Amino acid sequence: MNVFDAINTRRSIRSFQDKPIEEEKLQRVLDAGRLAPSAKNTQEWRYVVVKDAELRRKVAVAANNQYFIAEAPVVIVGCATWADYILSCGQLAHSIDVAISMDHMSLQAVEEGLGTCWIGAFKEDAVKKILYVPPEMRVVEIMPLGYPKFQPDPKPRKPLEEIVFYDKYQ
Repeated sequence: MNVFDAINTRRSIRSFQDKPIEEEKLQRVLDAGRLAPSAKNTQEWRYVVVKDAELRRKVAVAANNQYFIAEAPVVIVGCATWADYILSCGQLAHSIDVAISMDHMSLQAVEEGLGTCWIGAFKEDAVKKILYVPPEMRVVEIMPLGYPKFQPDPKPRKPLEEIVFYDKYQ
C-alpha cells in the first residue's frame, strides 16, 4: 500500500474485534511513530502501551466514558516530556510533535490492517494517575489500536478549491 492509499483508507474506528495484535505489527506501528520529525529533533514523545484490560477500561472512563476505547486490545497513550518549548511561531511544540508521531502510527496501522481513533477528549490528570505519568509531562493523545469490526464509510471532505489558496489567503 502506498502512503496516499493509507491516508485515503484510514478511518476513525470505534468498534474493535476481540482479537490480539501480533507483536511484530505493534512494533512496526510504534516504530513509525519513533521515526516522525520533531522540533529541534527533540523526539520528546513517550508512549504508554496499555494492554491490560482493567487499565484500558480505566483509561476509557478517564476519556469521558468512551467505552469503545477499552474494546481495543491495545491503547497507545502519547505523552510529551518537554511541554514548555514554544516554537518561534508561538505554538507549543509538544502537541504538534506528538500529533505528528501518532499520525505516523495511525497510517502504519492501516498498512497492518489495524484501525485507530484519535482521542483528544480526556481528563489528563486522571490518565496521568492511572498510568503513573510524571506530573511534568503532558498527555497529548489516546489512541485505541486493534482490528476493526467493520470499515466505516468515508466522511465528506471539503474540496481543495475551498481550502487551498495560492500566494495569498483569499
